[in-house]
Amino acid sequence: MSDTSYSAPPRRSVIAIEEHYWDAEMAQLFTGSEAARPGPLADKLYDLGDKRIAAMDAAGIDLQVLSHGAPSAQRMDADVAVALTRRVNDRLHAAIQAHPSRFAGFAALPTADPAAAADELARCVETLGFKGAMLHGLAHGVFLDDKRFWPIYARAAQLGVPIYLHPSTPHAAVTSAYYDDYAADFPTVVRPAWGFTVETATTALRLILSGVFDAHPGLQVVLGHLGETLPFLLWRIEASLARPGQKQVAFREILTENFSVTTSGFFSTPALMCCVMELGVDRILFAVDWPFVDNAPAVAWMAGVPLCEADRQKIFSGNARRLLRM
Repeated sequence: MSDTSYSAPPRRSVIAIEEHYWDAEMAQLFTGSEAARPGPLADKLYDLGDKRIAAMDAAGIDLQVLSHGAPSAQRMDADVAVALTRRVNDRLHAAIQAHPSRFAGFAALPTADPAAAADELARCVETLGFKGAMLHGLAHGVFLDDKRFWPIYARAAQLGVPIYLHPSTPHAAVTSAYYDDYAADFPTVVRPAWGFTVETATTALRLILSGVFDAHPGLQVVLGHLGETLPFLLWRIEASLARPGQKQVAFREILTENFSVTTSGFFSTPALMCCVMELGVDRILFAVDWPFVDNAPAVAWMAGVPLCEADRQKIFSGNARRLLRM
C-alpha cells in the first residue's frame, strides 16, 4: 500500500525590515510636503499596537524592524534634534518591549551633531537593543558622505550594525531644475517614481567614492527598493570608473561586500533576478515599506519568485537574522 500521509512544509519565517512609523512629537515638526496630515495613512503610521500586528498576521509577517519615517531628524538643528531623537528612540524601545517577538528597531539619529549621533547609535544598540540606524536623504542640504558624518559610520562599524539609507525629498534646487515642469501633474515623480531613487543612489555612490569603506571596511549599508537602481547599473559604473584618468576605487567589491538591498516597495521578479545575479542572494533582504505599501502583495510575490526554497528563506528572514544579529 502506498504511503498517502502528507506533511505540510514548515511555515516560513518572515522578517520585514523597512517598516515605518511616526512619533507624534517628531512628526509635528515636519513641514512642507513632508508635513504630517491626518488620515488613514497617518493612523497606520502612529499605530504600534494591535492594528499593525493584525495587518502583519494577515499577511504572514512575523516581525517588523521599525524605523521612523522620512525625514526623521535630518532636517532638524542640533539644539532640537539631539534631545528629541533620544526621546523618540526611548518611546520606540517601549513599543518594542510591549511586543518583543513582533518588533525590533532602527534608531533615529541627530545628524546635525554627528558626535552626538554616534553616541546615540551606541546607546540604542548597547542599551536598547536596536539593530542599527536609518538615515533619510540629505542632512541640512549636505550629502551623507561628507566627512563630518564619518563618526557615525565609524561607530556603526565598531558596533557591527548597519546604516539603512532611506530616501527623502530631493534638494530644493534639484526639484526645481529636474521636476517642477511635471510635478503638478505627476507629483510622485519628485518622490517614489524617480526623485527618491536618484537622490538615494547618488548618496550611496558618493559614499563609495568618498573612501569611507577604506577607512571602515566593516561598515555595512542597506539600500531599499532593490538597491535604488545600482545593481542594474553596476557593470557600467564599474567599467566607466576603470577608464584611464580615474582614481582607483573597488566599486563592485564594495557594493557587493558592504551593501545589502531590500525588496521594499519593489516587487518585480526581473529586477530581483538582476540583484541576485549581480550581488548574490545573501545580499538581499525582505521588506514591504509599510504602510506606504501593503503587506500581502509583498509576501505573496516573494513566496512565488523562481528561487529555491532555501534562497527564498534567506531573503524572507535568514539574511536579516545574520546582518542584524537576531
